[in-house]
Amino acid sequence: MVNKTITIFGTSRAKPGDEIFELAYEMGGSLAQAGFTLANGGYGGTMLAAAKGANQAGGEVIGITCSAFKSKANEFITKEIITASLDERLDKLIELGDHYVVLPGGTGTLLELAKVWELKNKDFLSTDKSIIIIGGLWDGLLELIAKDDADGIRHIRQAAGPKQVVDFLNSLM
Repeated sequence: MVNKTITIFGTSRAKPGDEIFELAYEMGGSLAQAGFTLANGGYGGTMLAAAKGANQAGGEVIGITCSAFKSKANEFITKEIITASLDERLDKLIELGDHYVVLPGGTGTLLELAKVWELKNKDFLSTDKSIIIIGGLWDGLLELIAKDDADGIRHIRQAAGPKQVVDFLNSLM
């Protein structure tokens, strides 16, 4: 077993049958099959999909939930860590991650990406922790940042899908 934890960020609004839900499900399963532990926010949407994929592949799934929310962790979480605030929740997800996978999402996912990205750019996170973005949703953002600071995107890796993510992560081992 690899014994590395991959934190996955993505939207809570995805539903079964949505392309992003299916992508997250496949991502979770692929990571678990490759021996990685998954960490995510523990609720619905892509969190549920990735957790389900990983769980069904026999993997461990750590859900970082927040006592300020009324929701319960999804049924595919194998270990729940409850935090007191959204900030603590995000900090714990970042702390647990050996690498980060960012799926398409909205402002919550943008917040997660921005925080981990800035921590990397300011050298507050280990240089061996990668940020991998899946899909094209974030392409415009990467272009904007590169226009302002070409070096600002040095920590971002892009992947078309789960196979490329797992291949990249395995290349680091």
